[in-house]
Amino acid sequence: MRIVSLLPAATDMLAELGLTADLVGRTHECDWPPREVEGVPVVTRAQFTAEELSSREISDAVGGAAHSGSSLYTLDTGALAALAPDVVLTQDLCDVCAVSYAAVSRAVRLLDADSRVLSLEPRTLDDVLECLVTVGDLLGVRARAERRRDALRARLDEVGRLTAGLPRPRVVTVEWLDPLWPAGHWVPDQIAAAGGEPLLAASGEHTVPMTWDAVRAARPDVLLVLPCGFAPERTLSESHLLTDLPGWAELPAVRAGNVWVLDGPAYFNRPGPRVVRGAEVLAHVLHGVRAGEPVTGAEARRLG
Repeated sequence: MRIVSLLPAATDMLAELGLTADLVGRTHECDWPPREVEGVPVVTRAQFTAEELSSREISDAVGGAAHSGSSLYTLDTGALAALAPDVVLTQDLCDVCAVSYAAVSRAVRLLDADSRVLSLEPRTLDDVLECLVTVGDLLGVRARAERRRDALRARLDEVGRLTAGLPRPRVVTVEWLDPLWPAGHWVPDQIAAAGGEPLLAASGEHTVPMTWDAVRAARPDVLLVLPCGFAPERTLSESHLLTDLPGWAELPAVRAGNVWVLDGPAYFNRPGPRVVRGAEVLAHVLHGVRAGEPVTGAEARRLG
């Protein structure tokens, strides 16, 4: 089967299912597992170079606080047609974060091929795991997908067992630095699974920007910083956008040394199987508990 993935999380799912050998096209941000995807043709490009813009400039470029602008991606329809995919995996959850479903549908209608388009729209942690089965079913490996889903659930259950009965720290999660944006959708579920109490965003919620006053009023015990699409090094380079805010030093999380920079693209921003590893990372961050492999400095580091 010839598969094109227009969503990094979908590429992660293919890896989980052992199907990366069937991947014939991907986005420029599909980067995991690196050795398996690096030689796969890229059919998208960014409309601008994010490394050259600040968080505020990126936000303005994609529509500002309304988060209603165009996708950051441009689809190379000629390259897509040349690949003649049997299946195209995409999404209809966020027109900013990936090629829009409407754009993909228009492109596929022009192909001289019988391609199927599957749009993934997970909003909660459970949805993410069930998407794995949806993808597996379409690709003819439903039983394998169900086994992988069950194994991922077992890891989440182990996180819950290890953190059961422990005090539940109150957690604010920052998914964008300027403007400040809380992480919704599946991230509150990850926090709850790891024994924390998520603040300022609910499970499954498509969030809107939050004020700094709201963060101060929430008085979080832990502050997680995981901007969408930013590697930890990029986040650290813009951490002054937080630390320069009035009253920063008075936050309970700051006073306790519980401000953490996490690898958002790997474990929190993308609704793929690695969100389970994100919950394991949070068990370490919130409680010092080891779930799965030891947490590395590349996965979580204290700010300050």
